[in-house]
Amino acid sequence: MAFPKRRNLQEQKRQQLVIVGSRNPVKVKCTENAFSSIFEDSFIVQGLNVDSKVSDQPKGDVETYTGAYNRAYASKNAFPEADFWVGIEGGVDHVGEQMVSFAWMVIMDGEGKIGKAKTATFFLPEALNKMVSDGMELGEADDKLFNKSNSKESGGAVGILTKGVISRSNYYQQALSLALIPFLQKELY
Repeated sequence: MAFPKRRNLQEQKRQQLVIVGSRNPVKVKCTENAFSSIFEDSFIVQGLNVDSKVSDQPKGDVETYTGAYNRAYASKNAFPEADFWVGIEGGVDHVGEQMVSFAWMVIMDGEGKIGKAKTATFFLPEALNKMVSDGMELGEADDKLFNKSNSKESGGAVGILTKGVISRSNYYQQALSLALIPFLQKELY
């Protein structure tokens, strides 16, 4: 009697679906990198255009976090059959007369668990501070000041200012990895 061949463990695990509340290739790629570096599972990561329901250039922690949360939540509502939903929102804030840039990450799963983290902050040059304070979105200001095109879908301000040492994808990936802690340490959260 012939026994059926055993499938290896990798084949037995189904791929998990992660929906990112943006089609920005940087946000999709950093999400893919964070999930695959934290977990042994296999993931399919897809971007989805959803409304953050905050201004195009969020200001302050509350508005920026709200935008990230809204993106994750809207993704979950639009594609409920996924396993995880991710919201990433970049923001700025004033520290005295200077302006800092940062981003918030929110990750939700089907069991109601939420992971959250914020990137490191960095100070923007005065020229960017002025353009953003006057109402321009940071990505647009980057393009104008540094003669770039659609920089927010590549290196972003952090990539431009560090001359590529820190890419926008790597910058976001670290915070996404931190937001995954509750899913990695389920017994503690």
